[in-house]
Amino acid sequence: MNITTFTLEQSAGQRLMVGFDGTELNTELKFLIKTLKVGGIILFSRNLIDPGQIKNLCLSLQSYARSCDQPPLLIAIDQEGGQVARLKEPFTQFPGNPKMKGFEDAVFFAKTTAKELSEVGINMNLAPVLDVAPEGINSVMADRAFGSDPNWVSEQGKVVIEHLQAEKIMAVAKHFPGIGRTVLDSHFELPDLDIDVDAMKGFDLFPFKTAISHDVAGIMLSHIRYTRIDPDWPASLSKIIADDLLRKEMGYGGVVMTDDLDMGAIEKHYDLNTAIHQILSADVDMALICHAGPNIEHAFREIADVQRQSQTMRALGMKSLKRIMKLKLRYLKS
Repeated sequence: MNITTFTLEQSAGQRLMVGFDGTELNTELKFLIKTLKVGGIILFSRNLIDPGQIKNLCLSLQSYARSCDQPPLLIAIDQEGGQVARLKEPFTQFPGNPKMKGFEDAVFFAKTTAKELSEVGINMNLAPVLDVAPEGINSVMADRAFGSDPNWVSEQGKVVIEHLQAEKIMAVAKHFPGIGRTVLDSHFELPDLDIDVDAMKGFDLFPFKTAISHDVAGIMLSHIRYTRIDPDWPASLSKIIADDLLRKEMGYGGVVMTDDLDMGAIEKHYDLNTAIHQILSADVDMALICHAGPNIEHAFREIADVQRQSQTMRALGMKSLKRIMKLKLRYLKS
């Protein structure tokens, strides 16, 4: 599709990846796709019954998007293995990143997961976790990270990215610039981390640098406030982190997305309009809203209004739209 012909509403909707309730194409999903023109759908356990149902759901989502003259949808899921795996049996169950003994485990995980996701129509995995969990602290990521050695995390993550994407499953590295040093859970609180970029370079940032060099499809921002880097905003809302650090300093030109804006770290501290303004100003491509409800439509209206009122925001929005559509063209060509 030619993005120069996109309406303002299409441009706004493509910036959203959203959750929903239900297990089949329903009125809610039709509204999200046809009216809000969302760019992506994220699946959770509440949406999943068995492989046949999931495949029918994904096919019907894409078919309905086509019938509405919309671009193909990103259909995403958190399938890390271990404690964060939305797909249950009969899908292959993995013990999780900390239990991986070598590259063979990472290859098997990625190839198997890519095959199983492809078979049911899911095209994006919000993995790998590239957080490095230091020893000696009660890291919030201890049960999800590959480990405490940034070189090991980097190499394992690289293998997962390469083998997912070789099978046309988009990989999303998370949670930039790294949350392994934190002990509070951003699902509930807004953690602060008192550390500067130089201290993070050889540790937290190193796996993301490797992921960028291996053309990772997407990078998810954390909801952590890195007070020595940006004392005012968590990474997901921070121009200093998303634009200055990730895009300009580290050279990432792919799709950048927030973590779920419904999480306590954001919802308890920032109103949605403020969050959307920060996301757009920071050159973040997609806002993730995982729960059904008015926040999705509210975010859509706000993105459209901001871009309507500001030439600068329209220009940034066009850059984001180009990145999103480039990714879709690469992975979702029919």
